[in-house]
Parts: sequence; C-alpha cells; structure tokens
Amino acid sequence: MLLPFLLLIQTVFGQTSEDTLSIRKVISMFEADFNEGSFKNAYQYTTDDWEHINPLGGIDKSRDSVLKVVKMVHQSFLRGVTMKTQSINIRFITPDVAIADVIHKMNTYTTPDGVRHENESHIKTYVVVKKNRKWLLTHDHNTIQTGMK
Repeated sequence: MLLPFLLLIQTVFGQTSEDTLSIRKVISMFEADFNEGSFKNAYQYTTDDWEHINPLGGIDKSRDSVLKVVKMVHQSFLRGVTMKTQSINIRFITPDVAIADVIHKMNTYTTPDGVRHENESHIKTYVVVKKNRKWLLTHDHNTIQTGMK
C-alpha cells in the first residue's frame, strides 16, 4: 500500500535517488577542485551564470568571474588548504532545482588580514539546477560557522 504512494511522490516531485547521487557528485567535484586548487573541472559541473558568495561577503557572478577569483585565492592564502565534507542535506525545490546545505571541515589557513583560522567548519549552501538532464552548480554561498569545532 505504501509503494504506490511513494511512486506517486516521486512522479509528482521528479526526484530520484539518481538525482540525489548526481547532486552529491557535483558537490564532490567542487570539493575535489577546491582541494586541488585549480578548479580545472568547473566547466563540467557549473552553469555559465554561476554565482559565488565567499565567507567574507564578496560576490562574483558568471563562471569566468568566479573562476578568476577562486583560482587567485587558491594560489595565495588558500594554497594547499583542503576541505572535507562532514554532512549533506539535499532539498528539492522543484524537479529541476535543489538546495544542498553542506558542512565542510577546513584545515588551517590565514587570511590576508593576518587572522588564523583553525578547526573551522564552513556551511555552504549549493543551489543546483538540472539542465539537459544534467545537474549543475549555479550558486553557492559559504559561511564560516562561528563557535563550531
């Protein structure tokens, strides 16, 4: 009796375990590029109009603009800094739009203003869209979790 109801929900909302896995893959690809620093695979998992809000409140719009900034940052004070996913919560807004709230654990880094960041967790909100049957990152917003270890 429950199975037809679950199939109806899947049909109505259009979300499948394949969609969830694909979104997790987008996040994993972003994390791998972050950890490597060059973001060489960004064209595979981002939209042309990707927007990025960094933890200090700066915003960049368009893939080319975002890549220019993140590559520069990862060649300077974030060189060698890595993050590791601690948790992922995905919520489907429509069959073609989802939000993923992800907590990443960061290793130590020092920002240009001299502030040393140790044992930080960052919460990142990823907005992903399905275009031509492929999930792509279109917006991300990174916030440092204060008081979290």
